[in-house]
Amino acid sequence: MSIKKEKDRITDQAWNNLHKRFEQDNLLPVEVVSRRAIMQPFIKKAVCAAVLLCLIVSVFAWLYDKNTPKTEVLTLRNGKGEPTLITTFEDGSVVYLSEQTSLEYPARFAEDKREVFLQGNAFFEVNGNGERPFIIDTKSALIEVKGTAFNIKSQDEDCFSLSVWHGEVKVTAKKDRKSVRVNAGETATLHSDVLQTLQISDFDFFDEYLTHVSFKDQSLSDIVRIINESTNSIQVKVSPELGDRLITGTFSNTSPETMVELICTVLNLQPIRQQNTIYIARSQ
Repeated sequence: MSIKKEKDRITDQAWNNLHKRFEQDNLLPVEVVSRRAIMQPFIKKAVCAAVLLCLIVSVFAWLYDKNTPKTEVLTLRNGKGEPTLITTFEDGSVVYLSEQTSLEYPARFAEDKREVFLQGNAFFEVNGNGERPFIIDTKSALIEVKGTAFNIKSQDEDCFSLSVWHGEVKVTAKKDRKSVRVNAGETATLHSDVLQTLQISDFDFFDEYLTHVSFKDQSLSDIVRIINESTNSIQVKVSPELGDRLITGTFSNTSPETMVELICTVLNLQPIRQQNTIYIARSQ
C-alpha cells in the first residue's frame, strides 16, 4: 500500500472515531425543522375556526335582525300659515303642532321611555307614566316629564321657552347640561346659554292653538277629550261603540258646541244636550 493511501485511511478512521464520539456526547448539530412547517397546520386550523365563528355570528345577527320588529318612525310637518295640527300618540298623549313645526316620533314607544324630536312650537298634554318618562328632544334643550301639560317654543335655536300649564317638567340645556324643574304657572327660558325660570299668569298660549285646528285620522274619543280639555262651559260624552270612528277636518274659530254639531253631521250621529252635557249618540 502506498504511503498516500495509508495516510488517507488513517485520516478517515480518525474522522469516523471523532464523529462517533460527538454522536455519543450529543454534540452533533440536530436538523432544525422549519418553524413555518410547524406553525402551518396550526394557522390553518385557526383560520378555519375564525371563519366558522364569523359565519355563526353573521347567522345569529341575521336571525335577530329578521325577528326583531322594526319601529316605524313617523314625521309630522305643519307648514307656514297652516292650522294647528293635532295628533294623538299611541299612549294617549296629545300634541298640538303650531305652524312651521315638525315632529318625529315612533309609531310605538319603547318600553322604558317615550321619546320624540321637535323643531318649532307645540303644546303637549302628556299622560302620566312614572316608569316611561316622556322625553322631547329639541335643538337646544331636553325636556323630561311623566305626566303634564306644557307649551314649547323652540323655532329659534337661540331663544327657547317652556311654559307649564299643570304638573312639573324637567328642562336640561344641551350645551352645559344645567337643569331646572318648572312647575305649573312657571316658564323656563334659555337665552344666550342662560337657563332660568319665571312666574307667568297668562295662559292664552293654549287658546291660540285652538283658534284654527286640523285633525287627520283622529278617533272621535280623542277629539272629544281634546274638546273637553279646551272648555269648562260644556262636557262632551260619546258612546263607547262610537269612539273609534275616525275624523279628518279643519275647524276655524269654532265653539265647542258648533264643533260637536259639525262632527255629528259628518259622521251621521246625533248630539243630545242635557243642561251642560252633550251626548254623541247614533241617529234615531
